[in-house]
This record gives sequence, structure tokens and C-alpha cells, in this order.
Amino acid sequence: MRRFSQRSHLVTVAEINITPLLDLAFVLLIIFVITTPLLEQSISLKLPKGVGRPDQHIDPHNVRTVEISNTGVYALDRHRMNLEEILGRLASDFQSNPEMIVYIRADKDSRYDLVAQLIGGCQAHGITRYSLRTDPTR
Repeated sequence: MRRFSQRSHLVTVAEINITPLLDLAFVLLIIFVITTPLLEQSISLKLPKGVGRPDQHIDPHNVRTVEISNTGVYALDRHRMNLEEILGRLASDFQSNPEMIVYIRADKDSRYDLVAQLIGGCQAHGITRYSLRTDPTR
């Protein structure tokens, strides 16, 4: 009789209560949902107004986006870097992909020389395909 009672005790120990695991999973999900948009933010920009024409079909793998804030902060594909690092990365990317296009998103209040330094650095590395981005809304 004693053996039977020990087996029933082992059966109850083998059961796992998954309620705390589900609570933990939901808490982690909420944390990731809240923090992911904060991590993906780049520089806050106000692009100049422009009309321009719609973009042609361009492979997104060929595009590198450089952002320039009005305070002189540069970012390449949403990662803050200084100008020399950006030009080095663009040059190495251009060597591996000659179809690369550089999108330049400069704040409307940024200094012109910041944009000119970037364009000059691109041209020095042989990168001649770039596009100055504007805000098409009126």
C-alpha cells in the first residue's frame, strides 16, 4: 500500500505549473514591445520641403542612408558615427557593391558645409550616386 502512495506523490511532483512561465513570457513581450521602437530611433530631423519626382524602383540593399542633424551629428543607417567613420564604411560598401546609392537626409536647419563635406568625401572615394532627400508633403 505504501508504494502506491509514493507513486501518486511522484506524479504530482512531475506536473509543472506553467502559469508563472506564461506570466514571465508576457512580461518579456511587453518589455520588448515598449523598448524596440526606442532603440530604432535615429536623429530627429525636419527635412526641407521639396516636390521632386517619385523614386524609381531601387533595391533596398543598394541604399545607404546618411542623416545629418542641425547640430552636426551624423548617422549612417540609424547608427551615430563621425564623418570619417561614415566615409570609411561607405567606401568599403561601395567596393563590394558598385550599385550603391547614398541617400542624404539633412535637417533643413543644418549647415550647408556639413552636407558639402559628406558629398566631397563620397566623391573622393568614387561614390557619385547620391540623392538629397526632401519632405514631399506641402
